[in-house]
Amino acid sequence: MSQHTTQNKFVRVIRLFGDALTGEQNDYTTGSLRKAIFLLAIPMIIEMGMESVFALVDLFFVSKLGKHAVSTVGLTESVLTLVYSIAVGMSMAATAMVARRIGEKDKDGAAVAAMQSMWVGIGITILLSMAGVVFAEDILRIMGAEAETIQMGVPYTRIMMGSSLVIMLLFLINGIFRGAGDASIAMRSLIIANGCNIVLCPVLINGIGPIPAFGITGAAMATAIGRSIGVMYQLYHLFNGKSIIRLTKASIKAEWEIIKSIFKIAWPATVQFIIASCSWIFLARWVAETGGSQASAGYQTALRILMFFLLPAWGISNAAATLVGQSLGAKELQRAEDAVMQTAKYNALFMGVITLLFLLFAESIIGFFPLKEEVKLIAVKALRIISAGYIFYGVGMVMINAFNGAGDTKTPTLINVFCFWLFQIPLAYLLAKYFGFGPTGVFIAVPAAEIFITISAFVLFKKGKWKLVKV
Repeated sequence: MSQHTTQNKFVRVIRLFGDALTGEQNDYTTGSLRKAIFLLAIPMIIEMGMESVFALVDLFFVSKLGKHAVSTVGLTESVLTLVYSIAVGMSMAATAMVARRIGEKDKDGAAVAAMQSMWVGIGITILLSMAGVVFAEDILRIMGAEAETIQMGVPYTRIMMGSSLVIMLLFLINGIFRGAGDASIAMRSLIIANGCNIVLCPVLINGIGPIPAFGITGAAMATAIGRSIGVMYQLYHLFNGKSIIRLTKASIKAEWEIIKSIFKIAWPATVQFIIASCSWIFLARWVAETGGSQASAGYQTALRILMFFLLPAWGISNAAATLVGQSLGAKELQRAEDAVMQTAKYNALFMGVITLLFLLFAESIIGFFPLKEEVKLIAVKALRIISAGYIFYGVGMVMINAFNGAGDTKTPTLINVFCFWLFQIPLAYLLAKYFGFGPTGVFIAVPAAEIFITISAFVLFKKGKWKLVKV
C-alpha cells in the first residue's frame, strides 16, 4: 500500500470522526454499514463514557473522605441502578419507537412518540424521587451499611434518590436522540453535565471562599446540578427545531394510544434492567456481609472502573439498536441483521483489548485511587476476575440491544430472568456463603452469568423472530 493511499485513508477517517462529533444528518437505512456504525458509535461511546465518569469523579474525590464515604457512594449507586434500570428501559422503548418512525420517514410520528415516552417517564420517576427522599436512611440500612456509614450517608442518598427525575430525563431524552440517529446531541449533553460535575465536585465537597464544605453531601449536590444542566441542554435542542426530532405544541398533547404502545415496549425493557439491577444489589450486599466495609469499598471501586469501560461498549451496542430500528422501519431486514453481526465483532475486539489491560495493569489502575492497602487488594481481585468475561459481555450486549432496538423487549427480559435470578444469584450465594469463598465467590458469579447470557442471546437472535415485531 503506497504512502499516498495510507494518507488518504487517514484523512477519510479523521473526516468521518469529525462528522460523527458534529452530528451531520444521515440516512442510516442505506449505504455502508461500516460507516453507519462508525458515525453512530463514536458519539455513543463518548456519551456512555461520560455517564461512567460521573461515578468515577465522585469516587475519586469521595475516596479521600474514608471507607464509609466510599461505601455510601457504592451502596447508594447499587440502589440507584433500579432508577437507572427504569430510565434505560424507558429510553430503549423511546429509541425503538423513534427509530422505527424515522426509518419509515415519519418525523412527525417520531416527535409524537418522543413526547409520549417523556410523559410516561416523568410520571414514574416523580414517585421514585419522593420515596427516595423519605426512605433514604432505611435504604442504606437494608443494604447492610454500618452505623457510621448510615450517619454520614443519609443526606447523600437523599439527594441522589431525590434527583431521580433528572436521571430519567437525561437517559430518556438521549434515547430519543439516539433513535433519531442524532447521537451527537446526546453526547454533548453528557459532556456538559460532566464538565459541571467535575468543576462542582471538589468545590462543594471541600469548600472554597464563601462556599462551605459539604463533604460527601457536596458530591451528590454536584452530580444533581450537573445532570440538571445537561437536561436543560437536551430540552433546548428538542424544542428549537434544528435537530431531527422537533417537539411542537401538537406533539406535547397526550396521545393515549401511543402511550399504551410505548408502555407495552417499555415495561418489559424496564423489568429487564430491574432484574439485572436487583442481581447487582444482592451481590453488593453479600460482598458487604462476607467481607465487611473494606471488601465493599474495594468491590465498589472495581465496579466503577469496570463500568467506565463497559458503558462505552454499551455505546457501541447502542449503534446496533438504532440501525436495527431504522432498518426494520425501512423494511431492510437483512441490513438489520448484518448491522448487528458487524457491531458485535467491533465490540468483541474492543472488550478483548480492555481485558488485557485489566489483567496486566490492575494494580496500577487501582493505585490511582487513594485507598487503604486491604481495600486495594480486594479491588484488584474483583477487577481481574470480573473482566475475564469482557469479550462475552461485548457480544451479549449487542445482541440484547438488537432485540430492544427492534421493540422485542420481552426476549431479553426472559434471558435476564434465567441468567441472573436462576443462575447468577444462586451461584453467588453458594460460592460466597455455602462454600466459604466470600467476596471472591461473588466476583466469579459475574462473568459466569454474562457468558450464559451471551450464548442464550446469540441462539435466540439467529432464530430471527425479532424481525417480525410490530412497533
